[in-house]
Amino acid sequence: MSKKNRLPHPKRKPGLAPGSLVIDPSWPKPAIRVIAYGPDKVEEKPIGNLTELNEYLGKWPVTWINVNGLGDESILRQLGSMFDLHLLALEDVVNLRQRSKVDDYETTLYTAMRMLSLNEERLSGEQVSFFLGKNFVLTFQEVEGDCLDPVRDRIRNHAGRIRGAGPDYLLYALIDAIVDAYFPVLEAYDLRLEELEDDVLGKPDNSTRNRLFNIKHDLTRLRRTLWPVREMTGALAHSESRLITESTLPYLRDCQDHAVQLLELAESYRETGSSLMDFYLSSISNRMNEIMKVLTIIATIFIPLTFIAGIYGMNFENMPELHVHNGYFIALGVMTVLGLAMFAWFVHKGWLSSPRRRKDP
Repeated sequence: MSKKNRLPHPKRKPGLAPGSLVIDPSWPKPAIRVIAYGPDKVEEKPIGNLTELNEYLGKWPVTWINVNGLGDESILRQLGSMFDLHLLALEDVVNLRQRSKVDDYETTLYTAMRMLSLNEERLSGEQVSFFLGKNFVLTFQEVEGDCLDPVRDRIRNHAGRIRGAGPDYLLYALIDAIVDAYFPVLEAYDLRLEELEDDVLGKPDNSTRNRLFNIKHDLTRLRRTLWPVREMTGALAHSESRLITESTLPYLRDCQDHAVQLLELAESYRETGSSLMDFYLSSISNRMNEIMKVLTIIATIFIPLTFIAGIYGMNFENMPELHVHNGYFIALGVMTVLGLAMFAWFVHKGWLSSPRRRKDP
């Protein structure tokens, strides 16, 4: 999948009529490509004029129309009219903040989900919308580039049962390809968590904290994405729509199992990230406590030395020790011995190093 940047979300004015399409002028213009196939042959080509679609609709067992780009309202409305799409579903196509869901209309089954990828080590997502009809699947993507090439290759090479199945199986194959693409994303976060674990156990710094925060944020977002995916695949797996045949339901249930497994992995990794963050904060606190302990010990050693220096620094004339021969060197010696004795005692107690194991008598 190519790297992508998220499209800007246009501001939607309150009170708009249902079915209103709010499109940002900076969005890419639609690029349409069709793949029509049956058990015996397949045809694939880009579409420059929507009237060219009439050559395929109803004349092939399955027709897949893929639209990359949502930046032209007139084309979207023409497609909606040509495929008898509900206005509310068409509105959901350009509302890029949709959660994964399934809506069953009279002539089409609308499904939306997010396609995830890692963009410069950060999680990025794109909304993909599917319309399942009697003999077609219509897909809308925000930009060019996706994880659906394995499905295209299976169609071109007549691999598996896809060429002999109906459009509902194509819908399953597309959703399953997107769900399977979540696994490499989670594996990448697993490797990054292992690296961060080594850093946290070693010498963590501010960069470690920032990486931990980013991973925790991405995993939370991933979890929010996977929850509705599990619900959506479950709704498809138990759907009573006439557009989904009984032979496709077991495959959809398998896709639901994958979604549940992904959600469990995301939960596990998120808990690991939270534990690493707690351990990082604890290690930083322990390091600060160690520093404060060393500074406190140093100050404690100098307290009696400062006391001695303060006594003999007073300007009284009747101080016998002031007239003792070599009194200065004696005072220095006493302070040195006292300081070393206190230092040795602190080391013996294990306050300046790891505690020693005392042998039982």
